Formats: sequence, structure tokens, C-alpha cells
Amino acid sequence: INMENASSVKEFILLGLAENQAVQKICFVMFLFFYMVIVAGNLLIVITVISSQCLNSPMYFFLCYLSFVDICYSSVTAPKMIANFLVENKTISFVGCIAQLFGVHFFGCTEIFILTVMAYDRYVAICRPLHYTTLMTRRVCGWMVIGSWVGGFVHSTVQTLLTTQLPFCGPNKIDHYFCDVHPLLQLACTNTYAVGIIVVANSGMITLSCFFILVMSYVVILVSLKSQTSKGWHKALSTCGSHITVVILFFGPCMFIYIRPSGNLSADKSVAVFYTVITPMLNPLVYVLRNNKVKSAMRKLWSRKVGSE
Repeated sequence: INMENASSVKEFILLGLAENQAVQKICFVMFLFFYMVIVAGNLLIVITVISSQCLNSPMYFFLCYLSFVDICYSSVTAPKMIANFLVENKTISFVGCIAQLFGVHFFGCTEIFILTVMAYDRYVAICRPLHYTTLMTRRVCGWMVIGSWVGGFVHSTVQTLLTTQLPFCGPNKIDHYFCDVHPLLQLACTNTYAVGIIVVANSGMITLSCFFILVMSYVVILVSLKSQTSKGWHKALSTCGSHITVVILFFGPCMFIYIRPSGNLSADKSVAVFYTVITPMLNPLVYVLRNNKVKSAMRKLWSRKVGSE
């Protein structure tokens, strides 16, 4: 597809999070720090899980992929946003804009599927412990991760193809800090009502159905724990607590933006910061601070590194 055929617009202007110069400089320092924490924290988890013998259960296998997806996901939007805080000319090419849109939906949807798979893993571990090793084999886990990537790719391809078919013939100012479907729908020189409904149905259906599966899995887990001792109850809650925290932080803002038709874009871009920057930054903190096994593995990795020097 020649994406620029139906469009006379060759580039877009990203208005970003703030227009005030002083605020932009503060945002530059703040978001650069956030992005460094995202990359360092998630990379540390990936290295720890890969190099540690004791973190070989499916939960850590999925955590490793979640951290990798978080790095990719934030890298689609954060570097451009950070660079734009320092420049006057906040432009992005048409092709670059479409590539960013594809990346955001690809990695975002993959993360949704991986979080859902992690909830299923916790359900099997707590509710069917005797069958856990036979149900959650390394091969099954591998297929679940591949399925998450394929699902993200299909979703993103649909969103991108729908957007590239729209004609852009005049307005090119995007009231956002990255290219997303809703801001682009508002700039198209045609009636986008039908496309908007398909986009909301596509994103909304995936987000809602996965959120429903997640909620149901935790309801079943909590019901099954009623007969457990208080020690078993606390152990299971600590295992699921970190996951539930991440799910709320990620799905809450996602549902706010993608389950309704495009509306107030300035509110949307503020909310989008939560799932593109804040959640990928908090994921390592949430999983590490609430998991003694990961903390222990990190200490061993550090002492090995210090010892080898």
C-alpha cells in the first residue's frame, strides 16, 4: 500500500503534553528519568530471569516477556516525546506516524494478552496445583507467548489498515504526544463515524474481554481460597497482589480511552501517559518489591558480578 497516495499531508505536527517552554523543560527531565528507569528496571528483570536457575517457573517466563514488551512499548512513544520537549519543530512524517501507531497497538495489545496469560497461570497454580506441571509445560507457555504476539500483530494490522485508508488533505496538527487512531480520525477529510465504530469495537472488545477474563480468574481464585488457612490465603494474595496492581494500572486508562468514541483529546493524552510510561516504569518495582524470590535472585546476580570483578 502506498500510504501517502490518498493523502496530501506528508507530515504531522505533534502538539505534545505542554506548550509552555518552562513546563516542557521540566517534562524533559522528568520523562527522560522515567524512560531510563523503564529500560533499566525491565532489562534488569529480563537479565535476572534468563540468568537465574531458580526463576524457571512459567510465572517468571511470562514476566520476562512482559518486561521485554514494556521496553519495546515505551520505546515507541517516549524517545520522540522526550526529544520534542527540546525542539520547536515537533513534526513526524506520515510514514513515521503510521509506524508509531502500528507499534503502539502491536506492543500494547501483546501486553494485554500476556497479562491475561499470566492470570491464567496464577489460576492454574492456585486452583489446580496438582495439574500445574502437566498443564503449564514450557511448550504450552511458549505457544501462549507466540499467540500473544500474533494477536497483537493482527489487532495492530487492522487498526493501521483502517487508518491508512483515510484521506488527510489539510489539518495536520495532532493534539497528542504520539500518533494514535482517535487523533488521526479527527484530522481525516471524510466522515469517520463507521471507521470510528470499528476501531472502538476492535480495541474495546479486546480490552473488555481480556479484563473480564482477568477479573473472573481472580474471583475464582479468591472463592477457592475461602477454605485455605490464613497462611495459604496470604501467600496466594501476595502472589496475585502484584499482578492485580499492574492490571488495574494498565487496563483502567486503556478502557477509558478505547471503549468510548474519540472525545476530549487533551484528557486522552494525559490518561495515555499512564499506560505508555507510568505502568511500564512501575511494573519492575511492583513485581520486584512484592517478590522475595526475584529480589534474592537479583542479589545473587549482583554478588556474582561483584565477585567476578
